[in-house]
Amino acid sequence: MIPGGGQPNMQQLLQQAQKMQQDLALAQEELARTEVEGQAGGGLVKATVTGSGELRGLVIDPKAVDPEDTETLADLVVAAVQAANENAQTLQQQKLGPLAQGLGGGSGIPGLPF
Repeated sequence: MIPGGGQPNMQQLLQQAQKMQQDLALAQEELARTEVEGQAGGGLVKATVTGSGELRGLVIDPKAVDPEDTETLADLVVAAVQAANENAQTLQQQKLGPLAQGLGGGSGIPGLPF
């Protein structure tokens, strides 16, 4: 309820909602372009993902390659990708968190990862 008993200005509310929607779309586009890195094994394996979590690159130092122990290499790859995705989630929260709060707190909004 608006103080003084007046009705909310629906046009103003719609404009605010449209602006928040545009801001959210711009932030999501920026996340899709921004790359973050994760690494494992002291940098022997590095994974690059976008801020939206898309795997873009994987660099494996030759020192990490042991034909007799491919299991360790696989573990390092998984750890590097997980670290990169954690960094992407942190970036998502930094970029989208304030926008989600403006939309009512962020919980229960479809499509948002938090």
